[in-house]
Amino acid sequence: MSNKDKLIIFDTTMRDGEQSPGASMTKDEKIRIAKKLEKMRVDVMEAGFPASSPGDFEAVKAVAEAVKESSVCGLARARKEDIDRAGEALKNAVAPRIHTFIATSPIHMKMKLMMTPDEVVEQAVWAVKHALKYTDDVEFSPEDAGRSDKDFLCRVIEAVIAVGAKTVNIPDTVGYNLPWQFGNLIKELREGVPNSDKAIFSVHCHNDLGLASANSISAVLNGARQVECTINGLGERAGNASLEEIVMAVRTRQDMFECDTNIDTTQIVPCSRLVSGITGFVVQPNKAIVGANAFAHEAGIHQDGVLKNRETYEIMRAEDVGWIENRMVLGKHSGRNAFKSRLKELGIDFASETELNEAFIRFKDLADKKHEIFDEDLQALVTDTGADSSNEYVSFVSLFSKSETGEQPFAKVTMVFDGEEVSAESTGSGPVDAVYKAIEKVVSSGAELKLYSVSNITSGTDSQGDVSVRLEKGGAIVNGHGSDTDIVTASAKAYINALNKIFVRRQRRHPQKESDV
Repeated sequence: MSNKDKLIIFDTTMRDGEQSPGASMTKDEKIRIAKKLEKMRVDVMEAGFPASSPGDFEAVKAVAEAVKESSVCGLARARKEDIDRAGEALKNAVAPRIHTFIATSPIHMKMKLMMTPDEVVEQAVWAVKHALKYTDDVEFSPEDAGRSDKDFLCRVIEAVIAVGAKTVNIPDTVGYNLPWQFGNLIKELREGVPNSDKAIFSVHCHNDLGLASANSISAVLNGARQVECTINGLGERAGNASLEEIVMAVRTRQDMFECDTNIDTTQIVPCSRLVSGITGFVVQPNKAIVGANAFAHEAGIHQDGVLKNRETYEIMRAEDVGWIENRMVLGKHSGRNAFKSRLKELGIDFASETELNEAFIRFKDLADKKHEIFDEDLQALVTDTGADSSNEYVSFVSLFSKSETGEQPFAKVTMVFDGEEVSAESTGSGPVDAVYKAIEKVVSSGAELKLYSVSNITSGTDSQGDVSVRLEKGGAIVNGHGSDTDIVTASAKAYINALNKIFVRRQRRHPQKESDV
């Protein structure tokens, strides 16, 4: 990387990103995301919060065992049980990191922790020392640093560095800071902590005011050398700093930065699509870097300029971030090996022959419906295949729907519910409404539909429809995802996908909600 400093990219999509309502990921889904992040050459990936639930412990453990080229991190409060749990989950990682934290702002110490400043410093030091029993790579975060007293922050940071913390992360937990203010804070902390040269300074910014990326970049310009971020800016509330925005800002404006990343930027768009497909969070068209319109030009003046010289209106090349239209040349007569090879080129591997066979059957069905199959179609197909069938209380079989001007729409849905094939029919205000009412006649979930969204996976009238739904029941929120060339069928699949998450959901304690970095 020439003579420039390395900017460490710390991805927390699988931990903080998962805290988005309805974005919970299964163990297998986390492994798929982790392998894609590894291919992108992310330096550190925070795989989860092992103490939050048995499921998250197993997911972190599985990611730690699967990833070989990146460091795998587990989050832990400054408590013995949390740190021990993280250490156990990460014991087989090639490069394990424990990220421990405790609140340092006056309001958090007084109202939440009910601890004195001296007690907080003592607990922080103890936590770092205890984490070092499991790994020599320990990161410490003073939670709500953005609203903490600067002198107290210096005291805590000096103390944890002195006992061995290699990375000190400064989180703007509630997205309160402005760019100039946050950058200045990083500068003053680095200057005010006597042993600051013994640790990497990191930042973790939330997007409540839409400033997460700007605050992160300001911090980097003031000496931070690690940025914690997520794919697509996923995260709690308004989200986190977007990995793609940070990486491309630094890469594009090398005239302004004394550092650069190791990220393979051509993997950004494929990773964005994977995360969107798994979580059901659709990327807005005008999202920087990864949105469908990010490199589109509508205005005649812009089009003319780009045709004459791309740099007139484009500061990045679309292909540099993965916007390459790889058209799959396979068709309905193609064999399993060709299908498997193409998926492998896309970074998609199957955990078992059963999963591969299931995906191949879906591919054949899709090839009968579509003349051309694109890589985006394959991503959607694999996302659908990746569902854990052992957790399927409901599975889609078929449907019949009828919609005619002047007549009330009608639908009949056949599904397997709790091991038995059943059918139900209903009318509704539209075909999708009729389908959902028919499904509810069988399952009686009592869930409330909070969001229904449709987008096209590729262009053309034969494109697959990508449907996302969000259901809420008893305060628990889940997202469902389904795709098909028939929008009504895709809608049914998405609704059933969400229902399965409700049925198998065990109330996961999220200690992050008590103490969220």
